[in-house]
This record gives sequence, structure tokens and C-alpha cells, in this order.
Amino acid sequence: MTNQTSKSDRPERPRYTGTTAYNDPKGRFEFRYPWDWIESDLEDDREGVIMRPVEDDEATYFAVWVNELEVEVVADDLPDLREGFEAGLRQLADCQVENVDDKNYYNIVKVERLITFTEDGVTRKRRVWALYADKLQFVVAYQGSTVEEYHYWLPMANYCFATFKLPEALWFATDPTIEKTPTA
Repeated sequence: MTNQTSKSDRPERPRYTGTTAYNDPKGRFEFRYPWDWIESDLEDDREGVIMRPVEDDEATYFAVWVNELEVEVVADDLPDLREGFEAGLRQLADCQVENVDDKNYYNIVKVERLITFTEDGVTRKRRVWALYADKLQFVVAYQGSTVEEYHYWLPMANYCFATFKLPEALWFATDPTIEKTPTA
């Protein structure tokens, strides 16, 4: 599907015409996405990227941004991270949580929610991860400008989520079974 196709002209399901990879310039993450999606910088001086399937629909996107933390996150931090994440979601109007999936992978902590909420008078749907690894927080989000747009683009967004990767060095840095060498 091209980016210029109107909603009334488009097929029942989006069609892949090719994929490409996004590699964070600082080497902190990567993922694959449909090659014809539009890449943009994030607002508010956030580090990361936002991809949109349609240029004139700014509220439908797949985005990743990275925040540097002051402390190292470990698996035992999951309850506190969950509480903070949910406090943030409560700031969204009419937020309804449809699914919860929190996990630890060694000392990598993932808090995931599937939500609907109201923004600008429109009900939107979003799947969002907050992924904590060492001293980094990755926010990985897919949002549809409407619930219908969310479901329309979901197969492609799922591909982006499924191919999201952290570098091996970060996995090793968060593995509690590997003894860390003290630095002088």
C-alpha cells in the first residue's frame, strides 16, 4: 500500500511491498519495518524514531525512544516500575487497559500494556512497552489514530515489535549470572 492511498481506496488489509531495518545511530536498538513507512524524528528532544504508514495521519505510528536513567534497573524493580507505568497511564483520558504483560528477562524488565484512551475527542488504541535494561529505558509504542486504524495496521506493527532487538552487549550487561569486572 502506498502512502498516498485514501482510506476509501485502500484494500481490506495493508500489503507488504518490502521491509527495511532501522538501526539506532548509537547502536542501542534495531527493528524492521515496511520500507514505505515515513521516518521522522521525535518531538520534545527525545532520542529515537517514529515511523508512520500514512503521512497525513500523525496519530498512527510505531515509535521507539530511549531515556537514560540515573540507576541500573534489576528484576526486583518490576513492582515499582509497574506502579510508575500505571500512574502514567492514569493521566490519559478514559484510559482502559485491555491487556497486561509484564516480564523479566534476567535483569531486563518489560512492562507492557494494550490500552484505549481518548485524545482530542477521538478514541485511540495503543500497545506500549517500557523496557528497562541496565541504565536505559526503551519506550516502544504502536498507536492507531482510531481503534479501526490500529487494527488495520496491526499486522505491520506486530512485525516491528517482533523484530525489535537490543544489542548483545546489553543482554550480557544485564545477565546476573555473569560476574562483572569492577572498574578502577
